[in-house]
Amino acid sequence: MKEITRERKKNKRLLMEVSGEGWLREQMGEIMTQGKRALDECALRVGRMLAETIFYMEREEMAGPDYHPIDPSLKKWASERGSVFIGGQKVKVNRPRLRGSEGERKLRSYGVLQDPAQFSDELLTKALRGLSGRKYRETVLETAEGFGISPSSVSRRLVQATTRKIREFMERDLNSMNLFALFLDTVHRGGVAFVVALGLDRNGKKWNLGFWEGATENHVLCQSLLSDLESRGLKLSRNVLFITDGGSGIIKCLKEKYGKGLIHQRCTIHKDRNIQNHLPKRYRQEAHRRYRRALELTRYSEAKAEMKVFEKWLREINESAADSLLEASEEILTLHRLQVPKLLRRTLHSTNPIESMFSQVRRAEGNILRYRGSKMSRRWLGSCLLHAETQFKRVKGYESIPEVMKTIEREHQGEPAQIAA
Repeated sequence: MKEITRERKKNKRLLMEVSGEGWLREQMGEIMTQGKRALDECALRVGRMLAETIFYMEREEMAGPDYHPIDPSLKKWASERGSVFIGGQKVKVNRPRLRGSEGERKLRSYGVLQDPAQFSDELLTKALRGLSGRKYRETVLETAEGFGISPSSVSRRLVQATTRKIREFMERDLNSMNLFALFLDTVHRGGVAFVVALGLDRNGKKWNLGFWEGATENHVLCQSLLSDLESRGLKLSRNVLFITDGGSGIIKCLKEKYGKGLIHQRCTIHKDRNIQNHLPKRYRQEAHRRYRRALELTRYSEAKAEMKVFEKWLREINESAADSLLEASEEILTLHRLQVPKLLRRTLHSTNPIESMFSQVRRAEGNILRYRGSKMSRRWLGSCLLHAETQFKRVKGYESIPEVMKTIEREHQGEPAQIAA
């Protein structure tokens, strides 16, 4: 007999021993006529039966059977009404009691299933996936045993869960992180600016490191964020590659901190948009083509020469567009200068990784109509960032990171780059 067949028959036998064949046939009939809702209700009832069985088993293990008690000081009492969390809702159960010389003895299994923190985290996960707290009742079964699913109750649970998440996020120890690159960008929520740091370690894994709140994006806000990261153990040095969208406040902060030793890659996509905003519509497509052709070149010298040709073409059309390119001409070619391989360059040439994360934040917060103060805004942002982090994948081309780091070190020492393009 195949293993899967033996397992299937074993499960059927165990279920029939627990609930009885008559009850199972009754449930089978309801499922055949009512469909999934009957199956969900059956699963909830089985979960309640299983929980109560476990409670009685634990009491038996602690006190022993009636005819042979393990500890004479432990006395079995009757059961009382209680509640646990099963299937995404609070359910009434019968809890067996046990008393000792020092009073009531708590059952560990009951305490675990009654833990509101796990239920709150489950609610938060659903909320981050788009479920409205006011519509949560519609997603669970209305049974006689179920309660505690009103909008106000759900709201309280979400506050508890997001409070734990923001504490976890803002107190995360960063000592063990070997940072390779740091993406910095600003997201505006409820009229407030939040500068967010997304780190990329030497193994190609992305991490949400922290954020700082302010009225607008400025260099003081960025300084506060970097100071907070360092206070939690993050090792920031001039060997770290910084990627930004070109915001003046963030760039000013980085230049004040690292001076000429700053390794800074400007977002090539933002610069493309800035240039096109200066041009008449009839020139934009050609400008984009010339710009991308220069960036797609592998060697730094060739890309720089092509950019100069592009700048000359722009000056014949619009001086402001040419000046916009000129002020960032070196910073948009930082990856070329470091001879970063093309596969890894796809991740590092823009702030797309952090922008993509912001889009996940906006989707997760879609059901929030308004923010009731800074605490609520911070709680939800921290929770959304941690939720987005669970979906991060290792970046393509991460195998090249150690060689790129060696190139950065050689550049600071004044040595020529030696890795192959």
